[in-house]
Amino acid sequence: MPDDYYKMQWPPAPQEPANIKLDDHAGRVLSFRTIWISDIHLGTRGCQAELLLDFLKHTESEYLYLVGDIVDGWQLRKRWFWPQAHNDVVQKILRRARKGAQVFYVPGNHDEAARGFCGLHFGGVYVTNEIVHETATGKRLLILHGDQFDAVMSCAKWLAHLGDAAYEFALILNTVFNAVRRKLGFPYWSLSAYLKHKVKNAVEHISTFETFIAERAKQNQADGVVCGHIHHAEMRQIGNVLYCNDGDWVESCTALVEDMQGNLSIINWSKERDNLLEALEVTKQVA
Repeated sequence: MPDDYYKMQWPPAPQEPANIKLDDHAGRVLSFRTIWISDIHLGTRGCQAELLLDFLKHTESEYLYLVGDIVDGWQLRKRWFWPQAHNDVVQKILRRARKGAQVFYVPGNHDEAARGFCGLHFGGVYVTNEIVHETATGKRLLILHGDQFDAVMSCAKWLAHLGDAAYEFALILNTVFNAVRRKLGFPYWSLSAYLKHKVKNAVEHISTFETFIAERAKQNQADGVVCGHIHHAEMRQIGNVLYCNDGDWVESCTALVEDMQGNLSIINWSKERDNLLEALEVTKQVA
């Protein structure tokens, strides 16, 4: 890695969804150059820790970016919730760093306490507010959580906490809703995500957020931006800037990945898991 790489130019609990058997495809591992994940919200009942562990088990990468809200400090201050699966996620990430992956942690608003440790390493994980990642094709991607560009977070933090309480209630409904779906044999489906994206104000808020954050990347002379925060995975062009949001592991269970050739894509693990791992097995047999 170049010497100037670290300059400040950059960087009941949910059960597994129905019809996804997490013990299937043992030993199959998808290889990527880079993986971005965010908004895991460890410490909350809405966190899909088992699915994330399965994703980490079946993937490997040279670079791993944790793009904020990894641990939900807001909720942990209210009540303690830390099952074994949440601890396993932390251990899995630290193990990746020990095995040679370059792991970067960009704190968000729910784990904002970690921003006091920017510039330091912990267990091989480097903490920073922002970082620029260069893809295999030479594109420069600005990476940040994105809460800095949320008008609610910037102008009325108390209102954000109020909204967080309402959102937590929606996630509780989501857990109950999917428990009923599992009993009836239906797959996982995010009620909270559906409601959020059907509300006109939420859609307009997301659009404004995306525009502001793309402008920040342009100001930094970056070709694109990778963020989280709004729990809405998307990859699209905004002017000359490639906007990427890696989603979350509460509602959609998504990650942004870069393959060895520098191509970017979004993986919805709860929907694409089996197809991706089966395709990998076919590729190995042909080879």
